[in-house]
Amino acid sequence: MSHRIAGALLALPLTLLATSVIARDWQVDAAKSSLTFKCSYQGEAFDGKFGKFTAAIAYDDADPASAKFDVSVDLASVDTQNSDRDDALAGADFFDSKKTPQAHFATQSFAKGADGSVEAQGTLTIRGQSRPVTLKVHFAASGSAATLDVDTTLKRLDFGLGTSSDWNDIGKDVPVHGHLVLNPK
Repeated sequence: MSHRIAGALLALPLTLLATSVIARDWQVDAAKSSLTFKCSYQGEAFDGKFGKFTAAIAYDDADPASAKFDVSVDLASVDTQNSDRDDALAGADFFDSKKTPQAHFATQSFAKGADGSVEAQGTLTIRGQSRPVTLKVHFAASGSAATLDVDTTLKRLDFGLGTSSDWNDIGKDVPVHGHLVLNPK
């Protein structure tokens, strides 16, 4: 009997260790979440968002190295509150959403800095062009739910967006922000 208790006590830390390295799966509340960006045209700033995106999120704030993000964005859902600009962004010079309807981002690794900040390294593909992207990650748990905020700045020309001289008046650096409201799966 005492051998079984001793065995169970030895197995307990191993079980806890095994469960601690598996990131928790989260369900994104699409109605409360957003994927936004900022840009400029002829020196005038404008904001935009994507109305449709999906995200598979596995994250444990205590062990970000085990996390995974996989996000797909419907490029035709771009909305800048200006239909002419939205049509241009969805068109062949920019997202070319008829030929490449989705952008895709997947993480490869996460690192926690000495100051507690977290960065995610991943690959973003837009218009068939894949580039490495680093996200600044902020995760905040609140009871059984959580919020996940990510930020990066993309260089639009790296993805072949608006490369002709007709688009020189559009800002080349595009700050992107994702705010996800998460519920446990």
